[in-house]
Amino acid sequence: MKFSEYSIYDAVGLAELVKKKEVTPKELAEAAFKGIEKVNPAINAVVQILDKQVDKEIERGLHDGPFTGVPFLIKELGIQAAGVSISSGSRLLAGLVTPTDDELMTRFRKSGLLTVGTTTTPEFGYNFTTESVLHGPTRNPWNIERSAGGSSGGSAAAVAAGIVPIAHANDGAGSVRVPASYNGLIGFKPTRGRVPTGPNTSEPAYGRSSSFAITRSVRDTAALLDCVSGPDVGCYAWAERPKLPYKEEALRAPGRLRIAWSAQPQNQAPVNEEVVRVLHQTVKLCEELGHEVIEAAPVVDEEWHSLAALRIKAAYTTAAINKASARLKRTPSEENLETAIWSAYQIGQSLKAAELLEAFDIQNRISRSVGEFFTHYDVLLTPTAAQLPPVIGELNMDAPDSDMKGFGKKIFRYFPFTRLFNTTGQPAVSLPLGWSASGLPIGMQFAGRFADEATLFRLAGQLEEACSWNTKTPINVGALITK
Repeated sequence: MKFSEYSIYDAVGLAELVKKKEVTPKELAEAAFKGIEKVNPAINAVVQILDKQVDKEIERGLHDGPFTGVPFLIKELGIQAAGVSISSGSRLLAGLVTPTDDELMTRFRKSGLLTVGTTTTPEFGYNFTTESVLHGPTRNPWNIERSAGGSSGGSAAAVAAGIVPIAHANDGAGSVRVPASYNGLIGFKPTRGRVPTGPNTSEPAYGRSSSFAITRSVRDTAALLDCVSGPDVGCYAWAERPKLPYKEEALRAPGRLRIAWSAQPQNQAPVNEEVVRVLHQTVKLCEELGHEVIEAAPVVDEEWHSLAALRIKAAYTTAAINKASARLKRTPSEENLETAIWSAYQIGQSLKAAELLEAFDIQNRISRSVGEFFTHYDVLLTPTAAQLPPVIGELNMDAPDSDMKGFGKKIFRYFPFTRLFNTTGQPAVSLPLGWSASGLPIGMQFAGRFADEATLFRLAGQLEEACSWNTKTPINVGALITK
């Protein structure tokens, strides 16, 4: 199968070819490896190629699931895959190999997905662009002078470029949704507790982070969430089970929804006029589809919100660094950690228990307030990112002045809309609903009530049918894809 043929399919489409015996998993894997060879030098999205592991998995026999034989990539952060190095984008953790699969990886395998490699991430996921000292910058397939976003930028760039139709990603402040927006893809952040986090982690980032995937189609997103959702043994908490499979919800009409929308970030950051234009187009589209659309947004004290998020991120990062460095017998330092992460480590080392508990209390108060807002609305619509993809090097986490507090304020001027739903734990999705004049994708974010992914899937399915966003190909890699 030629890469040019392979790269046009979504994951469900490729799985159907396997089931019909029109192509084998081995042939699909070879097409993905060919894609890495052709495209990765231009975008730097794939870190490891797992060809030997792929051969062994195929020889043992793949699980019979909805994605049997479909090539897949995992991000080098927030997941464990047996025998695979997961560096978290850090020189400190380079070469760290996990001995067993975690529960999420087990479920990915049971769905039939075939893991062909790993993807880039900024160090410890603390950036909305993927440019680590360890692996260098990951470039946007739509314009290689610009960022693919972060922290799941490697996964997003690989999917946009056609290397795989679906890739693992995780989201602690927008790290699934932002790169999906910047690459013209679907980035779905499930409800807190929807996707398993064990057995070695209770709640990543103390409940602020969740793992899932970046995809091209709503049907892929829904079918994969059906495969991986649900509690694992001994988990701390989980979200209420859905009434119907998500793949069925994505085909159902959403009815008349009450949709709030806002172009105004809580931190008053400026929003690019082209982003606002696409937001207004999306508001109009939702009205044309029969929804009630009202300009409104929850009120959040952004100063307290930022304080809580900073403390929680610093504490979690410090704990991760201490755990990994003890295992590897390495000492954390400015020589093996980037400037912002070294600063986070220092903050975390000095953080008091009472200060962390205060952060949890702030998070609780915000969740209660936002939850009240959603008793009046089914969905909130905002831009996913306030600005178009930054130029490579614009958000440098290793610059001498990139302390955690200052760098955090800087990046949330670009990305002020997504973090709120990591605090509240609500589901949110970025959909590729617009384009800049220069041809860059612009995503719109839809957030739903806690544990109500079903409404988001119905709406996303309706919008996908109305917009047909899968017809565009990144111009910067198009020439490579056709070979």
